[in-house]
Amino acid sequence: MSWRDDLDPRDPRAQVKLYEYTLPGGWEVLAGRASRDNDVLSLKIARPNDWWFHVRGMPGSHVVLRVPSGQEPDRETVQAAAAIAAWHCKKRDARQVPVTATRARNVSKPRGAPAGTVEVRKETVLKVRPAIPESEA
Repeated sequence: MSWRDDLDPRDPRAQVKLYEYTLPGGWEVLAGRASRDNDVLSLKIARPNDWWFHVRGMPGSHVVLRVPSGQEPDRETVQAAAAIAAWHCKKRDARQVPVTATRARNVSKPRGAPAGTVEVRKETVLKVRPAIPESEA
């Protein structure tokens, strides 16, 4: 079941262009394609308990690991989602990339900020090798 299934086709969230990945265990990961998509993903689609990722210090996709109610991803799943965030930046060929990770509830948009700009609280930095799931490559 996709995150879009419950949306009315006229809903602006249904019009957003996102990369969609499935990790082992059925975990769903969404990544924005452009600044406007990043805004909608981070602020309207992501639920408070979802994990949110972004490469540190450079432009890149906002990435959300969807967390179903009552479940919690293991460390490998969180690392795999962070690796997707690293893949969707200019340092895709780097050995390791620092990626900010936090719960989506800790992400907000400063008033008047341009599309794709957010503030992050309670972040953790993960160093990961950029990658997307093998089935998606």
